[in-house]
Amino acid sequence: METKNILEISHLNREFRIGGMILGNKIMAVDDVSLKMPSDESWIMSIVGESGSGKTTLAKMILGLLDISGGNIILDGKSINYHMKHKKEFYRIVQPIFQNPFTNFSMKRTVDCYLYETALNMDMAKNKDDAKEVITDTLKKVGLSYDQVKNKYPNQFSGGELQRISIARALITKPKIIVADEPVAMIDASLRMNIVNIFKNLKEEYGVSFIYITHDLSTAYYVSDYIATMYKGSMIEFGKAREVLENPGHPYTELLLESIPKVGAKWSGKDRPHMEDAENKIMNGVGCKFAKRCPYAKDVCFQKSLSMVKLNESHKTLCIKQNNYKVD
Repeated sequence: METKNILEISHLNREFRIGGMILGNKIMAVDDVSLKMPSDESWIMSIVGESGSGKTTLAKMILGLLDISGGNIILDGKSINYHMKHKKEFYRIVQPIFQNPFTNFSMKRTVDCYLYETALNMDMAKNKDDAKEVITDTLKKVGLSYDQVKNKYPNQFSGGELQRISIARALITKPKIIVADEPVAMIDASLRMNIVNIFKNLKEEYGVSFIYITHDLSTAYYVSDYIATMYKGSMIEFGKAREVLENPGHPYTELLLESIPKVGAKWSGKDRPHMEDAENKIMNGVGCKFAKRCPYAKDVCFQKSLSMVKLNESHKTLCIKQNNYKVD
């Protein structure tokens, strides 16, 4: 019996132009990305990469916030184009959590107003009393009580507390997938694990799957079941988190891992992998996008656009650095 996918992304592209339609240059912010999330199990799938890798652009397309230049996104068996015409149904399936929780709430309104609006507008409650029960239940799931939130404004909460309220708001619709775009980037380092532990608990106890967008491989390793590495718009590696991070198949993933500060080692921002400027992001030719920086590059890496190759049943990479790799 074939497994149904809650999310299926097929040959997805998003093109931007810089400098005008005629003389401008094309940037493929997302370039031929394909992946699947089965519906018979809950996943936390991290999409990792530096700024400019395309991970946030991919997240925005999954959320319907950016148009697709090519390819398709299927959510719960229906195209994203269908969902954009049936928004209420769409937001019962997928919900967002953004990087800065303070931008999600107006300082002129209490945060519980947003929770009530979500419960009532999405038909998760018939009236305000029902909505209060729904809100109380979802706040408990993120470690908060209704009394802690009632009649309070955003500036009365810490960043971590407000992000937990954002998660509770997303949970009100009982979504199947939450897309979390750098959800701990604006939170104090000492509190970040509180948020990722909430993700793990929601996955295990309530069956919610997460797409976790991050540049932080340490939290990705801790929280993820699967990891996809992106580079210049392409998905260049995908597999189980332990396999990808303990035995990376792509040299760019190796480079990302080497950039993580080690205990007892001196580290500075200079040690981070360097991303080329916008001029060098323009990719209209063939060949591997990482080839010029790759110590393993062969002639074929500059001459041919490569296909994903399997390292095993769950781990694949867009690289031929090992001699036993076969090029399609």
